[in-house]
This record gives sequence, C-alpha cells and structure tokens, in this order.
Amino acid sequence: MFKLITVAIIYIALTLYIPSKAISWEDEHIHIEKNTEQQDLLKHDETLQITLTQTQQELANITVGKLQSKIAHVRTYAPGELKANGYTSYVVSPRTDSVIMTRHVALGERVKQGDKLVTLYSESMAQAQGDYIVAFNEWLRVKNMNALAVSESQRIQAKTRYLASLGKVTALGLTDGEINKLNNNSNLKLGQHNLYAQINGVVLQDNFSQGQRINTGQTLMLLADETNLWVEARLSTSDNQHISSQSTVEIEHLKHTYQARIIQESHTIDPVTRTRTVRLQVNNQEDRLHAGMFVNVYFTQPTAQPVITVPETALIQTAEGLWQIFIISQKNHFVAVNVKRGRQFDEQVEVIGIAEGSEVVTQGAFFISSELAKNSFDIHNH
Repeated sequence: MFKLITVAIIYIALTLYIPSKAISWEDEHIHIEKNTEQQDLLKHDETLQITLTQTQQELANITVGKLQSKIAHVRTYAPGELKANGYTSYVVSPRTDSVIMTRHVALGERVKQGDKLVTLYSESMAQAQGDYIVAFNEWLRVKNMNALAVSESQRIQAKTRYLASLGKVTALGLTDGEINKLNNNSNLKLGQHNLYAQINGVVLQDNFSQGQRINTGQTLMLLADETNLWVEARLSTSDNQHISSQSTVEIEHLKHTYQARIIQESHTIDPVTRTRTVRLQVNNQEDRLHAGMFVNVYFTQPTAQPVITVPETALIQTAEGLWQIFIISQKNHFVAVNVKRGRQFDEQVEVIGIAEGSEVVTQGAFFISSELAKNSFDIHNH
C-alpha cells in the first residue's frame, strides 16, 4: 500500500512539472526570436551609417555643408541660328520694270549709305524723265511771266504738271542729285538710273545678273546692318520652363560667349519640328557673328520658390536606383538618407525629402559609400 501511494505521488509530481517546463521553454524560444529580429534590424541600420575618424575624413577630403533653401536659377538650352536684323535690313529693288546695266558691288561687300549699287535702264523711267524736263521748263517760263502775259489758271496748270512729274520721277527712285541734273539740262541718257545704299551694311543677297530684265519690286540685294543681329532659338515643347523677357540669355559660338536679350516669343508650335521660336537680339560690334551661323543658346531664369540644392558630388545612386546623401547625425558619424532628385541647376541639383539646416557631405560621398559597402559585406559574412 505504501508503495502504491509513493508511485502515485511521483506520477502527480512529474505531471505537474513537465508542462511547466514546456511553457517556460516556449517563452524562452519566443524571447530568443524577438532578440534575433532586433539584431537583424540593427544589422540593417548599420549598413546605412558609419563612423569615420578625423584622419580618414581628411585623407578622403570630405567636405560638409549646411543645407539652406534659396532661389536657384534654371538653365535651359536651345539651338539657335543667326539672322539679319529685319528691322534694320534694307531690300534693294527697282520701282519700275527695268534691265540691269551695271553692278557696282558684289556679294559680301561692305557698303556705306549713298554708295552706288547697280545701274538700271527703264522705258518708264525714260518717259517720266522726259515729261519732267518738259514740265519743269514750262513752269520756269510761266513762273517768270507777269500777270498780264499769263492767266492765273495757266500758271496753276503749269505748276501742277511740274509737281506731278516731280513726284513721279521721285517715286521711281531718282535722287535729288539726279533730278538737279535734269533741271540743269545735263547730258543725260534718259531711262538710266541708279539704285543706292540706304544704310551702312553688308550685301547679304545678290540675286541678279547684268543684262537681266527684272520686274517692279523684285529683290536684287539685301543689305544688313550686322552691328545688331537676330537669333532665332528653337525651344522643345517638352521643356515647360517659362521664358520671359526678364530671363538672362547667353549665346555661344566657337567658345565665345555673347549676351543677348529676348525681343519676341512665339506662342505657336512648328508642326514639323515641334518647337517654338524665341527671337533674340545680340550686339555684334566686334563683327564676329554673321547671319546664317548656328549657335548654342542658354536661357537662365530664377525659380518661383526657394529650393534646397546640393552639389552633384553629394549624390550617390544605389544599386536599386535610389538617390542618397550623407548627413552628420553626430560628430564623425555619417548616415545615408534617401532623397528624391529634382531639377538640375548648373552644378547644383535640387533634392527633395531632406530638412533645411541638415549638415550633409558635399564632397567625398563616394568614399563614404564605399566604406559602407565594405562594412555591409563584413557584417553579412559574419
């Protein structure tokens, strides 16, 4: 009987003890798993931060700066072509059907105002010159006669015919000097007349041959004053930057830079090139630029709001395609922070997702990234 009681007590004790130990083991197992997760998380964080000695920073030439928001300047590129200034250019053309007798200048030649360009012959001019000579001499005769010899009506008619004939030869292109020769009965070949330069400039077009018959208004030459030229810049429609008359503009040709200003902006899109044209004016006093040249055009305009920017050297792109910068969380301690890359401003880049006032690495970020990669490799291999 005693033995049975003893066995029963031992059995009950064992039954109560074993479940207690099992529960305790489960709790311990859960605790271990939680500690493992925390260690993994800690390991993950360690791959985004690193501590460098002052000597390491000096050898790597690491530079740190504080982020500040400020107005940045957007630089936009467009191809451009130099054009003659349409407001100062002059088209040389006859005012009556004519035949070209003699040319006096050639393509590309510089001329001064008043220089003879071409000599023409015209039947209409010959008739107009003859009518003027008759009307002028008749007016001189009548004007000097006393009131008893000629009526007032005859005097008015003579003066009117003279003024009408004077207006006609003037409209056909005779100069005051050529008209004075008609007045003086100089030995002139009626029908011949000259076209003269009305501005100082360069002969940009020369579309005729001697002996050629030309029509009224047909362009013979184009004279251009190249001290001020136009630039037609073509902006892509994908570039949504607003170009205003206050924008700073530079044009570049053969490593020379020239300041320009906006004078016109087209609001229509070319259906073929899908570009819009902005017309500029550039000073060309040194005569280095000429119509027909192709140039690079750079527009610079301020942002509407302050932005945070960093040098290009501050940004690191990860294997996953993310952009990172390194901030200083405490002395000699650097932490990688993901940011969004924004607009480009010359050598500065807009960054989004970082607080103003943060101290960031502006130079030497590549070295820090390499050290982080080595540390990450060591951690995962251990």
